[in-house]
Amino acid sequence: MPERLGSSARSNHGVGDKKNHGGSLDRDLALAEVEKEKKLSFIQAWEQSEISKAVNKAQKKLSTVTAWENSQKASKEADLRKTEEQLEKKKAENGEKMRNKVALIHKQADEKRAVIHAKRGEDILKAEELAAKYWATG
Repeated sequence: MPERLGSSARSNHGVGDKKNHGGSLDRDLALAEVEKEKKLSFIQAWEQSEISKAVNKAQKKLSTVTAWENSQKASKEADLRKTEEQLEKKKAENGEKMRNKVALIHKQADEKRAVIHAKRGEDILKAEELAAKYWATG
């Protein structure tokens, strides 16, 4: 594109003007090209900066989400361990209660057996006494 400007600008000038203004025009075109490159360079740098900002912002948010997730998981895992410990404690307590009830039942059964054995002994003694009385009275 700068070449077209240069050739059209040259064609409008006379031969004498071409020599004097040709260097100035080339210099102006070169300066315009430098300015254009400078502007494009700034745009490219700005674009890269914005992309970098967007990537860093997203990475920071992802890190925040990951940290939140880890915190929540750790909290729930601690709750789970606490619940499991409570269940184990309750299981042990209930087991102890059941063993105590079984022991109480065993004790009550032994007492009932003792009462039955004592009653049997009394009944046998009574039967023997009656039998002796009947033998004696004949």
